[in-house]
Amino acid sequence: MKQNNDWTLEELKRDYIGQMKAITIPVNISIQGQQQVLDTSAVEKILRNAKLITLGDCGCRKKRKKCDAPLDVCLSIDGEAEEDLKRGVKPVSVQKALEALKRSHKAGLVHLAYVFKGKEKPEIICSCCSCCCHSMSAMVRFGIPDHVVASEYVASQNEETCDNCGTCVERCQFNARKILNGKMHFAKKKCFGCGLCVSTCPTNSITLVKRKS
Repeated sequence: MKQNNDWTLEELKRDYIGQMKAITIPVNISIQGQQQVLDTSAVEKILRNAKLITLGDCGCRKKRKKCDAPLDVCLSIDGEAEEDLKRGVKPVSVQKALEALKRSHKAGLVHLAYVFKGKEKPEIICSCCSCCCHSMSAMVRFGIPDHVVASEYVASQNEETCDNCGTCVERCQFNARKILNGKMHFAKKKCFGCGLCVSTCPTNSITLVKRKS
C-alpha cells in the first residue's frame, strides 16, 4: 500500500499554523504604480538589513519528495541563520541570495517570508510549492489562507488581450486559474499575488496591483 506523503491537517495545526505568518513576495515583477520588487523594494531591503544570511535546502521538499523543484533555495536571516551555521550551512552574500530567488522564481516557486510568533521581522524566506510545502499545502488543500499567509498584491487580468493560451494555469500554485471551454477563468479570491503568472504571460495580459483592504 502506497504511503500518503501529504501534510495532514493535524500536523499543520500543531507545528505551523499559529506559530508563523507568511507574506508573499513577488520577485522580478513590475507592480502597477510601484518599483520593481526584487531589486529595489521588499526582498532587497530585508536582505540588506540582515547581519547574516544563509542559503540551505528546502526541508519540506526534502521530506515530502513530491516534485523535482530546486532544493537549495531556502534563505535564513540573522537568528535563524545563526542556527544554520551550527548545522554547517554556509553564509552567502546578498547578491547570491537574490540570485537564488530569481532561479526559484523561474522554476515556478512562490516566495514566502516567514514571521515567527512574537517577532516583527521575517527570519526565513522560502521558495515554496503547493505539493510539498506546509503553508502552501494548508492554503491549497484545506482552504485556510487567513491563518497562514498575508498578501499585499493580487493579479489583474486584461481579458481583451488574453489569448487563453493557458501558460498561467501551469504556473499558478494556488489553483486560481483554469481553462474552461477554451476560455481563461480567473478566481481572484484564490490569488496571492506571487507574480508567477505575470512573468510568463506571452501577451502581457496580467499585472499585479495593490490588494484593496
